[in-house]
Amino acid sequence: MPTLKLKSALLTSFLLALAACTPLQTKPPVVAGEKIQDEAKKPPLPNQELTAQSLYQYLVGEVALQRGQPELAAEALLDLAKRTRDPRLAQRATETAIQGRQTVQAGNAATLWQSLDPESPQATQAAAALLVNSGRLNEARPYLEKLIAAEGESRAAAFLHLNQMLARQPDREAVLALVQDLAKPYLGSAEAHFAIAQAAWSASKRQEAITELRLADSLRPGWELAALFQGQALQKVSVSDSMEFYRAFLRDYPKASEVRLAYARLLVSEKSYPQARAEFQRVLDISPNNAELSFAVGLLALQASDLDAAESYLKQALSSGYKDEDLVHFYLGQIAEERKQFKQAAEWFVRVGPGEHYLNAQTRYAGVLAKQDRLGEARQHLQQIQPQNIAQRVLLIQAEAQLLREAKQHQEAFGVLEKGLEKLPNQPELLYDHAMAAEKLDLLDVMEKDLRQLIQIKPDNAHAYNALGYTFAERGIRLEEALQLTEKALSLASDDPLIMDSLGWAYYRHGEHGKAAEWLKKAHELRQDPEIAAHLGEVLWAQGQRDEARKVWNSALKLAPDNEVLRNVMQKFK
Repeated sequence: MPTLKLKSALLTSFLLALAACTPLQTKPPVVAGEKIQDEAKKPPLPNQELTAQSLYQYLVGEVALQRGQPELAAEALLDLAKRTRDPRLAQRATETAIQGRQTVQAGNAATLWQSLDPESPQATQAAAALLVNSGRLNEARPYLEKLIAAEGESRAAAFLHLNQMLARQPDREAVLALVQDLAKPYLGSAEAHFAIAQAAWSASKRQEAITELRLADSLRPGWELAALFQGQALQKVSVSDSMEFYRAFLRDYPKASEVRLAYARLLVSEKSYPQARAEFQRVLDISPNNAELSFAVGLLALQASDLDAAESYLKQALSSGYKDEDLVHFYLGQIAEERKQFKQAAEWFVRVGPGEHYLNAQTRYAGVLAKQDRLGEARQHLQQIQPQNIAQRVLLIQAEAQLLREAKQHQEAFGVLEKGLEKLPNQPELLYDHAMAAEKLDLLDVMEKDLRQLIQIKPDNAHAYNALGYTFAERGIRLEEALQLTEKALSLASDDPLIMDSLGWAYYRHGEHGKAAEWLKKAHELRQDPEIAAHLGEVLWAQGQRDEARKVWNSALKLAPDNEVLRNVMQKFK
């Protein structure tokens, strides 16, 4: 009797196809690790002959599939599987329905396949995954229970994959209830409590999640995965509690590198750079050839202005094979530039190849040439770069204008931006820079026209309001409008210290010294900028707090000894 040749793919291939065909799943929907069906265990086949009608229906399905009609193919094959009770046809119907993105029909075919071949892990996993993807959690429950029960010693892995499988379900409460039910027989397992914690957190039950994590820790002390999750969960509630948890865990388990890295990153986010660097260094002591860590510590050292350490760690990252060499070259160039080692900086910048860092490196290279009194070469270098898009063209125009501004050639900078706007009208970045260049040349009508145009194009551009308001305040004109503009800017960027400085300065020019000092102090606390210090000192001086003013100025002078605005105000009140 002729036999039907059916496709018998490995579980991995089948599940990858399933993932590709169902938008609810981003990874293979494996609950307990991938298993390949034992080919020696053949499913029980129905005792019936292949009739002409059955063969015809099978061929209808296969031909429909070949002609790009998977919906018709799945329908024909599923109907044939139901009549013949052949698990091979049920499997084929499942695969075909998946190919046609018939999620409900695929689920029905998979449940039929599993009922016809209940010992097949492949069929059980397919049924569970398809029912979950369809949101039919109650129907999926018995299949998930069976999969978890069958895992034996690998059951822990099943619970770790469980929430991954359920991650895209919108009803988080239903997911939590399902995970809790599945975990009930295994509450002596840390992984079961971890799965409940994940589901509880997704359902916004934070305290329940933390309780489950603590139970997991009691069953499996020192488990880094659970500790990482607990630290992140605590961080959402209280950063200080999260930090204390990390510190306590690391006291007990000092070699827990992943937890130490998480703690270090939290310290970075809280701007505790010296402590973060110390934690990164402890991990590096354990893994000295870790290029990623060397790079991270190098950046922290650079942020803390420890240039020697930054250079050492970044070079260590290069020698350890850090994947993004161009980025390391860029930062090494930046370090050399900070040290005024311009020739060395140029060598690092030119080593940055084509890619996302290339344009920034080229503009920095041009800046290094300009600092060596080679402004003409610097401009020529920028002009010969071929931009790939409008954004890059704008950046190159801005970079050339910036070189000219730094050289005090304000008329030339204005001309470069003027030509840029002729070719690229209404570009917000060019409008802003053109306005600032016009202000330097006392072309206030041009500056105001540019900024008003920018506000019309981008009404949420806080810096346009701020620049216009600050200019009015600085020149002592239209002071009511200056206050309105800087207040509007602050409403759009409430945590920007430079805008706070502008508002404080507008209040000062308006004669409201108390409000001026209040805003300038806030700005100075947030940013140790020499111009903010200059303004704050002047307001304090006007209030009669001359010793405090001198203290602010002198502190700022140590950080920025060449700042012209700061030196001018100190000379003014000498």
